[in-house]
Amino acid sequence: MPGKPTSASRTTLSHIMTANDTNLLGTVHGGVIMKLVDDAAGAVAGRHSGGPAVTASMDEMVFLEPVRVGDLVHVKAQVNWTGRSSMEVGVRVLAERWNESTPPTRVGTAYLVFAAVDGEGRPRPVPPVIPETERDRRRYQEAQIRRTHRLARRRAIRELRERRAAEGLADD
Repeated sequence: MPGKPTSASRTTLSHIMTANDTNLLGTVHGGVIMKLVDDAAGAVAGRHSGGPAVTASMDEMVFLEPVRVGDLVHVKAQVNWTGRSSMEVGVRVLAERWNESTPPTRVGTAYLVFAAVDGEGRPRPVPPVIPETERDRRRYQEAQIRRTHRLARRRAIRELRERRAAEGLADD
């Protein structure tokens, strides 16, 4: 399967925050931002894989600054790494005042893993991603590190649970 360059699926989703998006502190709910992140990442994963892709995990979501009513939020996403049927999508969240001409501020970052699926929901192959810039190559390498850590963490947890079960300490 031929690869696709990083730029082929890169996208930006923009949304203005309103009072409906806020929590009791007057800032935008983290869940609202997370949904925008998932929407943008899903679009990128679908574009890259050429069909449906589902969220397998959100590896990391970091909120750096609060987002307020009236902020224009830009969610920028791209495929950082691909496996056989999975893709890591990196997301940057920027915010700017809707009525000012100041540069946007980075307010969050996230890494999500998507699985490409066929019509029956079974994994299907995805094209390899081809990093185009030095930044893309760095993101690809960092994604490989995150994958290694994710797999090691899963393995360690599974082994701990098996050991506890063998000792009669199974959880309910």
